[in-house]
Amino acid sequence: MLVVRVAELASIAIALGALGFWCSVPRTARLVDENPTSTAFIDLRRTDAEAAGKPFSLRWQWRSLGSLSRYLRAAVIYAEDYNFYRHDGVDWDAIEHAVAADWNKGAMAIGGSTITQQLAKNLYLSPKRSVVRKLREVLIAYALERELSKQRILEIYLNVVEWGDGIFGAEAAARAWFHRSAQSLTPAQAIRLAIALPNPIKRAPDVRDTDLTRKAVRLTRLLRLQGLLDAAQERATLDELGVPGERVLPDREIAAAAVASEPARPADPTSPRADAPAAAPPAPEAATSGATTTAPSTEPVTEPSHSSTIAEPSPPPPGTSETTATPPRPAGTP
Repeated sequence: MLVVRVAELASIAIALGALGFWCSVPRTARLVDENPTSTAFIDLRRTDAEAAGKPFSLRWQWRSLGSLSRYLRAAVIYAEDYNFYRHDGVDWDAIEHAVAADWNKGAMAIGGSTITQQLAKNLYLSPKRSVVRKLREVLIAYALERELSKQRILEIYLNVVEWGDGIFGAEAAARAWFHRSAQSLTPAQAIRLAIALPNPIKRAPDVRDTDLTRKAVRLTRLLRLQGLLDAAQERATLDELGVPGERVLPDREIAAAAVASEPARPADPTSPRADAPAAAPPAPEAATSGATTTAPSTEPVTEPSHSSTIAEPSPPPPGTSETTATPPRPAGTP
């Protein structure tokens, strides 16, 4: 009888814990057409600055997905979440690889977070590592994927992610680091911003080291293979990244890569087979341009879009639309 009673109590405790976790998931549906007016990370940085007796200067300007450089959108996906358009919020294969790598190093940091998980953390959680926080992060990520399109998730992430001291979002980052809008970033500048994530303090865009340079070269190759850069642009990007000795991919290698990926591509690109593996993830899809309601700035984007000079990337998987929603309005703090 004692064993049965203990089992019952344990079951009740587990059920109550699961219910508590479920109830802790914030209302993500509001983000479909509302922009957050703050985030957990912004609030944390403000609190930390006040505790240290230092001023907190927030630089944050909201931009629609179509008003952000296509190079940046693609580079961030390739750098942070290669399978962004294939998972449902959590990439369990990436987590498995991260756990295995951590185990081999003798440290259990458990990385492998998707863009959706990072968005959940930035909006609602904290950078502190714990099993409880990770479980909440996963639940919120699933909720975000259930309510929002991939484009909307990417748009919010690029607008709230931290890129330096008081610098949040791609627009503020582009202006702080390169003195231009996020729409007019060069491929090299976009790559520098992408590889700064998820640790923009230690890996700031002005930091130069061998590992970051190697990653920058890899992202340049991926942009070329996806047709976002031609040979001349690849050469200019490599030179701007400080690696003039790196060779440019010959057109024959690009053609060979395209032929090799043909079996994975359906005859009708608008109806990809769900079971067909892809050689490379689709680049971020085109979105309607124009600035949304700014939070907190209303500075308009005046630079012309350069997307017309760039080859269209591969289409996104089913379930994602080719246009963004009506410009969202500011919402209350999540």
